[in-house]
Amino acid sequence: MHQKILRLSPPLTLLIALISGASITLSFAPFNIWPVAIVGLVALALLLKEQSIKTILLRSFVFGVGFYSAGIHWIYVSIHNFGGASPLFAGFLVLIFACFMALVFSIPFYVFGRWFSHSRFSLIIALPALWLLGEWMRTWLLTGFPWLYLGYAHLDSFLAGWAPLAGVMGISFITMLTAGLIAEWIWHYKNESANKTLLVIATGCGVLLWGCGAIFKTITWAVPDATPIKIGIVQPNVDQSTKLSFDENSTITALNQLRDLSSDLWNNDWVVWPEAAIPTTLTYQEALPFLEEMNSKAAEHDAALFTGVIFADHKERKYYNSIAGLGQGYGFYHKRRLVPFGEYVPLENQLRGLIEFFNLPTSFIHLGPQDQHGLIAKGVRITPAICYEIVYPDLIAHAAKETQVLLNVNNLGWFLDSIQSKQFMQMAQMRALETGRYLVYSTNNGPSAIIDNHGKIISQSKSFTAQTFTGEIHAVKDWTPFMIYGSGPLVIFAALLLLGISIPRLLQQESKQEHKQENI
Repeated sequence: MHQKILRLSPPLTLLIALISGASITLSFAPFNIWPVAIVGLVALALLLKEQSIKTILLRSFVFGVGFYSAGIHWIYVSIHNFGGASPLFAGFLVLIFACFMALVFSIPFYVFGRWFSHSRFSLIIALPALWLLGEWMRTWLLTGFPWLYLGYAHLDSFLAGWAPLAGVMGISFITMLTAGLIAEWIWHYKNESANKTLLVIATGCGVLLWGCGAIFKTITWAVPDATPIKIGIVQPNVDQSTKLSFDENSTITALNQLRDLSSDLWNNDWVVWPEAAIPTTLTYQEALPFLEEMNSKAAEHDAALFTGVIFADHKERKYYNSIAGLGQGYGFYHKRRLVPFGEYVPLENQLRGLIEFFNLPTSFIHLGPQDQHGLIAKGVRITPAICYEIVYPDLIAHAAKETQVLLNVNNLGWFLDSIQSKQFMQMAQMRALETGRYLVYSTNNGPSAIIDNHGKIISQSKSFTAQTFTGEIHAVKDWTPFMIYGSGPLVIFAALLLLGISIPRLLQQESKQEHKQENI
């Protein structure tokens, strides 16, 4: 079979790579067809085996272009609808971004081509290890863009059981290993001379990993408290263009809406409003009296109110995207991971003013301190995450060590009714599963949700409707293994795997060199 694969024409291989990369999107929400990703990864693995570095880089780059063009095409909505770019130019910018992410994506494949593509361990050890290291790299490189990780597709498969132990990237490793095993069997199909003993052993290990996942899925690593916490969530559904206008009349209308929607929720322990629910800065003349009124109302009913606000530090001339606790809710939290262009502009001096998209009225936010503590409500400590922060596995896992509940407030109105909101909630569910904590997930446009400690949605709202809903959560004090160790051991494990399969080859090369010198 491998001879037929090697004889494929270059244009055909690039087309297969592009389609295979694009198909991965079908494994994520809202489609949730996780086997599609394995099929696409099998195709990629077969296209890379026993190829030159140049060929591997080209094919992995084209795969990455398809991967990101399909997976994050929703960026077009914010660039065109709210950034003022024409449809053609907005599409061009999305393609440029997809190509940039494809370049980053292909970095580990240079290592694969340089040292591992011709190894008999290439697809079952090197490729899964390098895929894991690639996902880890994308969590921090240039502040990170940790989107489209393979593990997110497995919230409902047996592999979900690995999340509290190894996190989303551990599941990605097993997914790539599974694809690599299938690819190796295809590669050696009808090859009677191939030694398949190693492949049989590796396949047994792969089956064991899936089986362990099924067993781990039945275990509750962090046991919730018995006492329920009653939650009321307000979803105001304020139009994004209204939020960007900073118009006084619109602000007053939004504040009145929050007051009215919250009127029947004060009998709950917590009332939660979404990111930037107050559509102006905290020091605005209408905002402070309104918040004082809401603080009194919450305190009167012995309730905690948490709301997203824009905090203005006039002394330092800085603005923060924040969450404020009122009534029985205490604390102030400033966002620590900012969205490029939406909240700050990279290369600001060069890009400001070029097009409207680089001059959005919200792109003035400053980075919050990294050593902040969580929020508190009636003795329960809370890990706050504003929008984009919930997609960082280690950030949330580390912060959750000190807390018992996760709280995410966001505003996804930038992307209208695209697949972005579905992908985003899927990632939020993974954070609940990794940490064994309940998650209160509050959005401006919906769907908002209450997610349990197994990453399952207990209740949720409809999208693009102004509404409220209630539910119950439980505080969780125990730690999951992933909270204790994070992704660090996985990264070290992947590096050691690569080192382990490199040593025999290096020793062999050294032996050949010594033999050559002896002959001279």
